[in-house]
Amino acid sequence: MVEQTKTKSRSRLLSNYSLLLAVVFGGFLIFGFSENIKGPAIPRMQSDFSLSEMQIGLLLALNSLGYLLACTFTGALAKRFGVKMTTIIAFAAMALSGLFIYWAANYTALSLSYFFMYIGNGLLEIALAILAARIFTRNTGMMMNLSHFFYGLSSMVAPLLAASLMGVQLFGSELGWRGMYAFVLALSVLPMIPALFARVPGDEMQPEERLSLKSFIKDRAAWLIVGMLSFGVVSELAVGGWLVNYLEKVYGWSSDASAAMLSAFFLCFMLARLLLGPLTDRFGYTRSIIVLSAVSGLCSVGAIIAGESGAFLFALAGVGIAPIYPTVMALLAKRYANGTETAITFTVTMMGVASVIGNFLIGAITDLFKGFFRSSPDAGLAAGLQAGYGFIAACALLCSVVAVMLYRYMNKRGELL
Repeated sequence: MVEQTKTKSRSRLLSNYSLLLAVVFGGFLIFGFSENIKGPAIPRMQSDFSLSEMQIGLLLALNSLGYLLACTFTGALAKRFGVKMTTIIAFAAMALSGLFIYWAANYTALSLSYFFMYIGNGLLEIALAILAARIFTRNTGMMMNLSHFFYGLSSMVAPLLAASLMGVQLFGSELGWRGMYAFVLALSVLPMIPALFARVPGDEMQPEERLSLKSFIKDRAAWLIVGMLSFGVVSELAVGGWLVNYLEKVYGWSSDASAAMLSAFFLCFMLARLLLGPLTDRFGYTRSIIVLSAVSGLCSVGAIIAGESGAFLFALAGVGIAPIYPTVMALLAKRYANGTETAITFTVTMMGVASVIGNFLIGAITDLFKGFFRSSPDAGLAAGLQAGYGFIAACALLCSVVAVMLYRYMNKRGELL
């Protein structure tokens, strides 16, 4: 009788874990789709609404604002209503935003709809990170990297899916960018279904048992983790915005060849998250970040110095930078097990602010060095882009430096993870 009870209990736990896996993996797939379907859609939006480049820039800026806004309150929402309800709200917001985009009659309505979608995006990313931290108590590094592999997978597929869907004929007319957004974001309902039936561990924890923000920001390790993640993510995200431009302007590559190199970077990026996760658990999270971020930075520096013949190193840098974010999430999950909402929300919010500053600095550095060669605009542009990309490489190396500082701090206290 006792054995039967134990068997039933294990079965229920396994069933619940399977539901939670479906939520996390499905959620990261949706997150990747929502972030990366805009590429093929934006030119059509611009044409339909006769938008200027400035208006497109403002539209995209609202993305960052909505995302950062959501990051600031998601932790409090998770504490108040639980991670389960927060995740469901995030999926519902994503699905609703697709309908709002579909119904947008003018630029103002479109901007507000996009803003709402990125609030949903911010909610979803933090909620998924907290949920993953709660359920991946074993092999945390491997499982965090595997979760983010699904984000990378959908990110690669998203532009192709968006372009294909916009050309689909439905009821005698093309689906277009409106229908494409409505369809893709409606997929958020799918992982919401297992979320409704799953039981999330930790939601029953009492407020007094949770880590407070005041305690978290007093921990020196917390600020080192913020710095480490910020440098790593600035380097990671900047590649998507600057690599193609660099290859076209510095080496004179065609847009197709440059895009192919960017695809190679994302392929290395995706495979690294799939394959290197188990190594982070064995080697240690902090040590892994020291090595991987240094590898990424050195690959980028090597590519700049070697010139066109070393361009493959730009793609190879993806291997080193890819595991940084999920490995930091694993580190937060282990170190702040009684306050993942506080730790992840604060860290990701600070990272978002750093990303905005980082992208501004890349542009400023590029312009500064470009200005040194006024007599030769082409040489100036090449020098500016090399300096800007050098800053991207420097961020990866600084991520490694901060990781060394964190390693020493935690090692002295016997808290190394």
